[in-house]
Amino acid sequence: MNAIARPTAWLRAGVLLAVATASAQTVYKSVGPDGRIVYSDHAPTTGRLEKTMKFELASSALPASAASYMEQFRKTHPNGSVQVATGKGVTLYSAVWCGYCTKAKAWLGGHGVAYNNIDIDAPGGMAALAQASGGRTGVPVLVVDGRTLNGFSDGAYDAAFKNRP
Repeated sequence: MNAIARPTAWLRAGVLLAVATASAQTVYKSVGPDGRIVYSDHAPTTGRLEKTMKFELASSALPASAASYMEQFRKTHPNGSVQVATGKGVTLYSAVWCGYCTKAKAWLGGHGVAYNNIDIDAPGGMAALAQASGGRTGVPVLVVDGRTLNGFSDGAYDAAFKNRP
């Protein structure tokens, strides 16, 4: 790779990473009408979609007992068919032993966001997490006005609250 191409590759990688964290997990690679490659957090309205990429945010894995509960939940709810809250509000599903949950709580508190915290280790907490996450096996899980975000990153939380009053 020559000296000119190397910075361009790093710039593209940086843009892709920034879009991934700001987009709350999905990045679309498309070719615009002018032939340029475009990375975005929105599906293209013009041009040609080349690739859809999913990124997982950092999260803490659930303990074995909780993971087996989630596995059973997935078996009884195929294709993630669950009833997820669609109303207004912010709910964080977390655990005291989860470092990313601590970061998520600090972010929410630092930005003055009022939220309902559900401890997954409290009675009913694991069932509530299973409903909200579709049986995913990590925390934190944040639900903002009915939209679910699995894991934590500053950029993803910034994007989730960007246009929220």
